[in-house]
Amino acid sequence: MPTFRHRTELPHSAEEVFAWHARPGAFSRLVPPWESVRILSRTGGLEVGSRVTLRMRKGPVPLIWEVEHTEVEPGSGFVDEQVRGPFARWRHEHSFSEPEPGRTIVEDRIDWEPPLGTLGRTFSGAFIQESLERLFAFRGRRLQGDLALHQHYGWGEGRAVAVTGSTGLIGENLVSLLRSGGYRVLRITRSERSGSDFIQWDPSASRLDGGALEGLDAVVHLAGESIAGVRWTASKKERILRSREEGTRLLTRTLAELKSPPGTLISASGVNFYGNRGDEWLTEASESGDGFLAEVCRRWERATGQARAAGIRTVRLRTGGVLTPLGGLLGTVLIPFSLGLGGRVGTGQQFMSWIDLDDHTGLILHALRTPELEGPVNATAPGPVRNVTFTKTLGRVLRRPTLFPVPALAVRAGLGEMGTELLLSGQRAAPEKAKGTGHRFQFPELEDSLRHQLGRTADAKE
Repeated sequence: MPTFRHRTELPHSAEEVFAWHARPGAFSRLVPPWESVRILSRTGGLEVGSRVTLRMRKGPVPLIWEVEHTEVEPGSGFVDEQVRGPFARWRHEHSFSEPEPGRTIVEDRIDWEPPLGTLGRTFSGAFIQESLERLFAFRGRRLQGDLALHQHYGWGEGRAVAVTGSTGLIGENLVSLLRSGGYRVLRITRSERSGSDFIQWDPSASRLDGGALEGLDAVVHLAGESIAGVRWTASKKERILRSREEGTRLLTRTLAELKSPPGTLISASGVNFYGNRGDEWLTEASESGDGFLAEVCRRWERATGQARAAGIRTVRLRTGGVLTPLGGLLGTVLIPFSLGLGGRVGTGQQFMSWIDLDDHTGLILHALRTPELEGPVNATAPGPVRNVTFTKTLGRVLRRPTLFPVPALAVRAGLGEMGTELLLSGQRAAPEKAKGTGHRFQFPELEDSLRHQLGRTADAKE
């Protein structure tokens, strides 16, 4: 039976590392973003008999995988085994040892047997081994990063945070990060959900249960109509604007009227606030620019005014392109680039202000725990790059040529105003306030971010 082993050293106690794994959100944090995995159900936490059922996809093939915790020794480790799924047998042992105080060695041992016995080992063994190497290189780095964040800012026990847009690209990852750090997270959602951790709202009907927001530590507001994917018709532009302006006004008005309002509001915005500015360096003190998205961002930010007037510390995150294969820019271009059909867009000289998904959620945590930070904050990596540099770097990470440029004329003809503002325009933003208040980026370099998000790190086979 094949055996896979992986070792990660952490500057944290074994008790602290085990506690992180036992919290809600930890499992989601360890799922690599390049894998199509959805949690269908889970029973219990980290105790013997608890189960997690996953829906996975390998190419066109959907799979159901159910695992159960069969052994748990608090502070020292646990074992999970496959109940049903793609393997003939799967046993994953997690062990935490502390060779000296404050330093833990995490050892993962997986004993696995592919389906079809010897035939399965012959044709799939090498692929499974390489997949595990990629997976655990990612898990080790994310575990190191998350533990470092929580150690730096303090654990979240006793703190409660509400999140709008909690099922979106950024929101889902933020919820998992906060819960793995001990925070209680309430999801503000349009859909009807039962349970004490859900708050229903309907911005178009001005409905929000303010009582459920009493006494919270903070609210993170991420909800808004998607701006990418389709041409902007007049009705689409109206939905983009109204979803941000109406939702933000409803939320801030409700918070301002509470007897015990949260101390902090973090509200999303975008670097599109600055418009198309060429090579100009843009800081939080820079003026707004021209274009539809610049107007959206201005009105979006102004809608937070009631919270500020009520004395709630308000942070407005002007976010760049968030890098993750789960969606956004990287998710959109990944298939053509993987097929060797990628290339620069237009002249390729427009600047792209980007940020790794892990750094973006880390910056939100920084904003939550940094009382002196308020007002506009550029949520971008320190090194914006030109489109042509992004193109070459992604091609190098994927080991694919980038020989198929997309002419500006084709972008304008196919995507109209949306393509012009999102693909042909650019901003060269600098995260001065984040750095000035001590935020440390895990992925300040583009290639390092892409390798992390795509599982192409230096210690994983490409």
